Amino acid sequence: MKSDSDITNQLKKKYESIDQDLEVHLEGLLHTKPINYWDYIQTDVLLNLQKPKTNFPDEKVFIMYHQVSELLFKMILSEIEQVANNEIDDLDTEIFTEKIMRISRYFDVLTSSFSIMKDGMDIAQYNKFRTALTPASGFQSAQYRLVEFGSTELINLIDKRFRDSVSKDICCNSAFEKLYWQAAGKDYKTGKKTYTLSAFEKRYKDEFIQFSKTYEDKNLWSKYKELPKASQENEALIKAMRHYDYTVNVKWVMAHYNTANHYLNIGGKTAEATGGSEWVKYMHPKYQKRIFFPDLWTAKEIENWGINI
Repeated sequence: MKSDSDITNQLKKKYESIDQDLEVHLEGLLHTKPINYWDYIQTDVLLNLQKPKTNFPDEKVFIMYHQVSELLFKMILSEIEQVANNEIDDLDTEIFTEKIMRISRYFDVLTSSFSIMKDGMDIAQYNKFRTALTPASGFQSAQYRLVEFGSTELINLIDKRFRDSVSKDICCNSAFEKLYWQAAGKDYKTGKKTYTLSAFEKRYKDEFIQFSKTYEDKNLWSKYKELPKASQENEALIKAMRHYDYTVNVKWVMAHYNTANHYLNIGGKTAEATGGSEWVKYMHPKYQKRIFFPDLWTAKEIENWGINI
């Protein structure tokens, strides 16, 4: 157990290193109130962030579910950032595997939590309050796009229709117009974009391009490929990366797809998404075959991606 003098000396060194007077900081502690759970977590702020547009009770469920999802995305981005900023010499297989599994657990929670949306809201209520949300769309989650940019190289996020015809070294600006999620709001024949997509790009495009440039050689896939050969062949790491890839690009996507299908495919008639997207082909993994770590899958597995699940 450290003595009071040891702690005092450490504090003195800490504040001297930033040209601060320890005595002043200690005096400040005399006037500081003890911290409470509700202040630390900002409970009052958090519980007042729900602003429904209608009087349907289940709209609050819808809002809070998406807010929880955004918090989980933020946790995922924090883990990706730690891997990205870690020097390869310090990033051994154990650390890499641990980070990938942390991210996977967050997505496991996201996947299982879709039952809240699928089975936890009244269909009649949803199909009434959703009209008040037009033209907002779930694909406008900027954090989820950052997760994708931080997970893999841009070529793996290109729309499947164009992926084979573009260079694997495609740059950020050139890639942007061919990213798979553009299909949710763009007519590739005319180039016309929906209001939903245009508004999304106006708000986030510059941030996306800057982020993708930053992560061009720091994304999870690029960092993995920089590891020594022995590390790349580590079974635990490969298993963790495959689990993450499949969880994000098949299991989580299908949970989202099945939830949308539950509410929007009524009596065999598919309703249009609030953002106006052709959501079936945009969401189902068998059409886009989004795969973060393609070299870790066999040709047969890629061919059957998103089929028979």
